[in-house]
Amino acid sequence: MNGPENQIAQGWTKAKLGDLLTVIRGVSYKKEHASKEPASDTVPILRATNIQNGIVFEDFVHVPRAYVSDEQLLRKDDIVIAASSGSRHIVGKAAQLTTDWEGSFGTFCFGLRPKPVVHPRYLAWFLQTSEYRNQVSVLSAGVNINNLRATHIEEIPIPVAPVAEQQRIVAEIEKQFTRLEVGVAALRRVQANLKRYRAAVLKAACEGRLVPTEAKLAQAEKRKFETGEALLARILTERRKNWQGRGQYKEPATPDTTKLAPLPEGWVWTRLEQLGVTYGGLTKNPKRTKLANQLPYLRVANVYANKLRLEEIEYIGVADSELEKLLVRIGDLLIVEGNGSKDQIGRLAIWDGSIDSCVHQNHLIKVRPVEPRMPKWILHWLQSPGGRQFVELVASSTSGLFTLSVNKVGNLLVPLPPLTEQTRIVEEVERRLSVVVELEAVVSANIQRATRLRQSILQQAFTGALK
Repeated sequence: MNGPENQIAQGWTKAKLGDLLTVIRGVSYKKEHASKEPASDTVPILRATNIQNGIVFEDFVHVPRAYVSDEQLLRKDDIVIAASSGSRHIVGKAAQLTTDWEGSFGTFCFGLRPKPVVHPRYLAWFLQTSEYRNQVSVLSAGVNINNLRATHIEEIPIPVAPVAEQQRIVAEIEKQFTRLEVGVAALRRVQANLKRYRAAVLKAACEGRLVPTEAKLAQAEKRKFETGEALLARILTERRKNWQGRGQYKEPATPDTTKLAPLPEGWVWTRLEQLGVTYGGLTKNPKRTKLANQLPYLRVANVYANKLRLEEIEYIGVADSELEKLLVRIGDLLIVEGNGSKDQIGRLAIWDGSIDSCVHQNHLIKVRPVEPRMPKWILHWLQSPGGRQFVELVASSTSGLFTLSVNKVGNLLVPLPPLTEQTRIVEEVERRLSVVVELEAVVSANIQRATRLRQSILQQAFTGALK
């Protein structure tokens, strides 16, 4: 069958959601009267962020009971639906209240109260179908904000099975989904174990435990080697020699190591500014559209953890005088300046030269290592547990926000092994993590397959084909 909107099974009927449920508007309240803390005369309010796979009962706001009508108090089997958002993926998301709970929902949500003529879970499962989601996307589409109206919900068509068949369908959906969820839970555990293994590999690598240190090898072979300290001195000399910035050259500060962990023999603590030059990017503004030189430019959306996503590239006007600073070269490190999520702050990738004459926006901080063989070592360090700790430390602020800047990135601490040791460490890290990447891809593909299978089960359920 082509779908619920075109055909229905024998003995079924067509209806609109408005025939089977009552749409209840969310609670409007003054912001200054809402609180994160409950009180005896307040009611907890669900928001769109509480609608996940089920309702997440945390991070409420509490408003005085006077704002909430008796009808707006949620009952068991009521469904809460997101009605307004800047993301089309959020609008229309729905979750059912499966237990008694004394609370309500906010103005950017609707409550759907099933009528006695329909099995409540039958309605709830219909609201998880791609058929429903596709209709919501069309009905709620807006320029900046997607809004779903009560009339939109009421007019959505739904195929209705006889009551006994509804009960059988609900039972069969939940039986098959329970089996699926056991498999998906196992896949999630594998994902978590792979993530822990990745962190353990990087931790061992950056503590000098993954491969024999150059100091031990040189001692066994009775030879000399270039220490991290000697390498740093060579880098600083090269940095000074090639300086093209404005004003007199200023030697980057040496880190205070008194409170830092000891390093393996032959290693030395450095600041990222000592190892390379750090650049800010360009700011987008209307004047740039008039410049003749329109170049592709990299944005935060193009840079992920050790990965570039270049499917969508925008262009921006750049003055000739800006090119020396803004052009991205092979081997440059691109670091994300800010993000709403703490664990995404400072994510980075190495530029691989995929696009000629490319520049970068101001929300990406660029680091150009003096030694061209060092970018991968710096990348692995900044992705390791120890490196992440330093990134989050310098990115934090008294306001609770997390952002980086050119100066903060320059101040990041980096342990520096001998260059030959770096090479061996990087090779071993990439050998081990290549296996992790392959396994992660297999696990991810199977989780996506489970998602498709869920939709297939639901599609069969609402076309009368689920046996």
